[in-house]
Amino acid sequence: MTKSGFDDLVRLLSRKLYGFAFRILRNQEEAEDAVQDVFVKLWNMGDKLDAYSSPQALATTMIRNFCIDQIRKQKHIKREDHFDQHNNLTVQSPHEQMEINESEAIIHTIIDHLPVAFRDMIKLKDIEGFTYEEIAIKTDQNVNTLRVTISRARKLIREEFTKYQHERRGFKKID
Repeated sequence: MTKSGFDDLVRLLSRKLYGFAFRILRNQEEAEDAVQDVFVKLWNMGDKLDAYSSPQALATTMIRNFCIDQIRKQKHIKREDHFDQHNNLTVQSPHEQMEINESEAIIHTIIDHLPVAFRDMIKLKDIEGFTYEEIAIKTDQNVNTLRVTISRARKLIREEFTKYQHERRGFKKID
């Protein structure tokens, strides 16, 4: 795409993308940043952008995904803050603290024993807090493939942790 063609695209889509981002993020600066980020990604696509029949649809999808990732990242941060506040404000019995520590250790052990592809993706997404787009760039993988991989890894972690909890409580699995 030429510079003038890209400028036309920016003029055509700026307000629409900003409105869309603002409705999702409910913050002017974050919406502006989202729009700018999407336009940078579109510009970096270069001639690949010409292959799309509707750059407007692509841009709208990109802004939506970017905003959703921002919201997820904020929820992850808020969850960590809430967990820290909860742990700092609540006086826990030694038994409760031991159970929390044990559960955290078990989850980390489960993660460490995942297949390498799952383990690496979980660590990047859930522990280090990278967005799907950032992980895609780091690993040179498709975003949708990453989403599926991370979803499957989380499912394995849940299953293993549930198994551990049942074993700890003395439940036997009935076939």
